[in-house]
Amino acid sequence: PFQRILIDAPCSGTGVIRRQPDIKWHRRAADMPALVEQQRALLDALWPLLADGGRLVYATCSVLQDENARQIDAFLARHRDAVAIDPALPVGRRSGHGWQILPGEGDMDGFFHAVLARR
Repeated sequence: PFQRILIDAPCSGTGVIRRQPDIKWHRRAADMPALVEQQRALLDALWPLLADGGRLVYATCSVLQDENARQIDAFLARHRDAVAIDPALPVGRRSGHGWQILPGEGDMDGFFHAVLARR
């Protein structure tokens, strides 16, 4: 088992549109269910590899709740041995069980992160 796991999840990229404006034309609403499912599959596949007391960081460059707070809410409902914890250095604003940075805040791209611990 691993003590630390980072998931930089494939996502819609909605948080980086200001630097990659082509996302607006290439990403479709129809893409979302497959992305959300891929994120769910990554979380569920990597969770068993986390040691007791270990930490998993889930991150996206998205501002969409389905990829972020709702994804973590659903994960916590499926995995009763998981708990969301605050990061050592919280950045952004609380969004469900994670933290959201909106595009332009602090001259940064949009970003979401959540820290999960195995009980």
